[in-house]
Amino acid sequence: MTMIAATIPVHFVVLPQVYLLDLAGIADALRSANRIADRAVFEVAYHGVDRDAKTSLGLSLSELKPLPASLADGALVVVPGVTPVPRLQGSAATAAARWLAKHVTPRQRLACVCSGAFVAARAGLLDGRACTTHHEYCDVLQREHPAARVQHGRIFVEDGHVTTSAGVTAGIDLALHLIARYAGPAIASRVARSLVVYMRRAGSDDQLSPWFAHRDHMHPVIHRAQDAIVADPARPWDLAAIAAAAHTSVRHLSRLFRDELGTTVLAYLQQIRLAIARERLDTTGLSVERVAEAAGFSSAHQLRRVWQRHGHGSPRGAARVSPRVA
Repeated sequence: MTMIAATIPVHFVVLPQVYLLDLAGIADALRSANRIADRAVFEVAYHGVDRDAKTSLGLSLSELKPLPASLADGALVVVPGVTPVPRLQGSAATAAARWLAKHVTPRQRLACVCSGAFVAARAGLLDGRACTTHHEYCDVLQREHPAARVQHGRIFVEDGHVTTSAGVTAGIDLALHLIARYAGPAIASRVARSLVVYMRRAGSDDQLSPWFAHRDHMHPVIHRAQDAIVADPARPWDLAAIAAAAHTSVRHLSRLFRDELGTTVLAYLQQIRLAIARERLDTTGLSVERVAEAAGFSSAHQLRRVWQRHGHGSPRGAARVSPRVA
């Protein structure tokens, strides 16, 4: 999991007839992340080829900033979709595509929502890349841009520094993925709860599943227990301590996890600790003993035992093997 401490500049490219939910869904998710993290993780600006743009609902957006003359390294560019798709053949879309081709490099990250992928494709940024768009437009995108590798039936697809998503609410899934990348999975999970949406994953995000598994519910007691574990997974938790953090009894919490999630409290705790252990082994030179301690396991022996139960091989091979924790 990549997590960057600095503020991320985010540049929305707003075209005429922008699909308002594509724009507002992802923007509000980023705003929620700033509020929940209590810091400016994302610094958002809205740009247009023109100063004003009418949205798909007939509402007008005004005082859009010009497309920037340069982009900082690490900046995030977001291109929401427009409706109908033929609008993407207009002069504004052409100008936006030229700007993307000139300014978006592997030093930046590009995120396209729904038919925004067509603008990236016209810029040549999808050539040779796996990508997706709204299911109604996948065949059109492939036909018009045969160098792109269009994936059907995907919520979002990430290939290098370019991420594309399906339509409408899939933009929120894309936003949650980006929030997890920059602010951490705990913040992303809390944003999902705040927006009252499920935390879903694309096929390329299996490595995130321990953080997002068992979060597709709305039970506040379970969320309190999960939040406490995620906030301090290395704490010497037992059932009584977790139940106290959730303001309930051990018996009630155990029943809720069993009935609502189909797992146990301690199994969930192990999933989170395994995720931390894998990340530390992948990104640091720490020994298995140090990683076990940092992740909350009582010993390297316990980490190895749990790892082998849920994965393959030994923790030392973690960079090459993903543990399966269900």
